[in-house]
Amino acid sequence: MSGGVDSSVAAAILVEQGYDVIGVTMQLWDYSQNESSCDPNSKFDTCCSLDDVADARLVAHKLGIPFYVFDYQDDFKENVVDYFTDEYLKGRTPNPCVACNTFLKFDHLLDRAQRLGCDYVATGHYAQIHYDEVYGQYKLVKGLDSKKDQSYFLFSMTQDRLSKVLFPVGNLTKTEVRIIAEKYGLVNAAKKESMEICFIPNNDYAKFIAERTSEEDLIKGDIRHEDGRLLSKHDGIHQFTVGQRKGLKISSEYPLYVTRIDSETGTVFAGEDKYLYRSGFSFKKFHMIRNFGNSIDFEVKIRYRSQPCAAILEKNGETVSLKFVTQQKSVTPGQIAVLYLGDEVVGGGFIDKVFV
Repeated sequence: MSGGVDSSVAAAILVEQGYDVIGVTMQLWDYSQNESSCDPNSKFDTCCSLDDVADARLVAHKLGIPFYVFDYQDDFKENVVDYFTDEYLKGRTPNPCVACNTFLKFDHLLDRAQRLGCDYVATGHYAQIHYDEVYGQYKLVKGLDSKKDQSYFLFSMTQDRLSKVLFPVGNLTKTEVRIIAEKYGLVNAAKKESMEICFIPNNDYAKFIAERTSEEDLIKGDIRHEDGRLLSKHDGIHQFTVGQRKGLKISSEYPLYVTRIDSETGTVFAGEDKYLYRSGFSFKKFHMIRNFGNSIDFEVKIRYRSQPCAAILEKNGETVSLKFVTQQKSVTPGQIAVLYLGDEVVGGGFIDKVFV
């Protein structure tokens, strides 16, 4: 229970269905001990803050279920915060929400729940789990509300994990979830949604990374145009991501975007829109929930809010690559690419080497 309305309604639905429910909040980040968190000008529009823990506790009390706070701060730092920082220092763009789901919610928490004798872990994710009677396998399917669907973040789920997880709000719209919350009189029925990274105040990730990194570990260098011209200097590749336009501080007749980052030389390349298009990429840590082999019918999302596009999966030994049917824009190393067959999540992985 993050303190938000989705996980709160998930708990309410399970209570209504007759489950023996235990409410749990994962304490991931100590806002009181992190210096930026104490700054009155800092803005944490997030989940899992101290106020959110209080909201979750009130909801649990309202539903008449026991409530506990589990301390996972060390695990969160290692698997999410350190990963996030290291990836940016290498000129890659990480996705901390995927890391949190993979290593915290559906790894550490699921393991602890089983040791405590629980049959399932339930969350407020907008996704669905269907059982395929023909193949005897579980399917991860998009949430009913296309605007809220979170199946993208769950691509690393396994058959074993899917058998032990429930997504009670996956077949509901956000509007329906709020109506249910109001029916139960939950304190967070009208609570606004968290939109930012939960451990970064004001969404200033470059400052967050710089404060936790020694000066000598920051990779500095040139900003060069794709045609080779020197445009400027920069103070660290951690400040940039592919497709970025703002913050380059370069005057140009035409808009310039970050097109690629060379972590070996510290060079950030920039260029006009036409330089952003790519033909495909290779995967790192590729994973399939259900093995469908190679198919031109796959669609891929190369970031959470991107539109799915047709692609061909290619396997050559241990190397898994993906070729777009039509070139795509701003393919970003470190981001997650997720494969779909219709509404089903087939699998995915981290974008590694990008093909021109």
